Amino acid sequence: MRNLFLAAALVLGGTATYATTALPEQPVVNEITAEGFTEISADKLPEAVLTAVQKDFEGATIAKAYVNEKEQYKLELSVEGAVQTVYASKTGEWLKEVE
Repeated sequence: MRNLFLAAALVLGGTATYATTALPEQPVVNEITAEGFTEISADKLPEAVLTAVQKDFEGATIAKAYVNEKEQYKLELSVEGAVQTVYASKTGEWLKEVE
C-alpha cells in the first residue's frame, strides 16, 4: 500500500513539471540613437536596405539617406507627400530610435 502511494506521488510530481505554461518570447528590438549620422547618396545604400524599403514601404521614395560609424542607416522616406524617418541596419532590419 505504501508503494502504491509512493508510485502515485512520483507520477503526479513528474507530470506537474510538464503542465507549466511557457512564457511568450519577447521580440528582440535593436535600438539606435539619432546622433552621428552623415549624409550619403541613396545609390550607396546596401541592396538589403533598398529591398526592405521596397517591401515594407510600397510606393515610397528615399528623399535623404544617412549612415553612422556602425553602418546603421537613417532614411527619410517620401510617402504620398509626407516625409517619414526610419532607421535600418546594413542587413535591412528595421531599428527603433531611442533618445
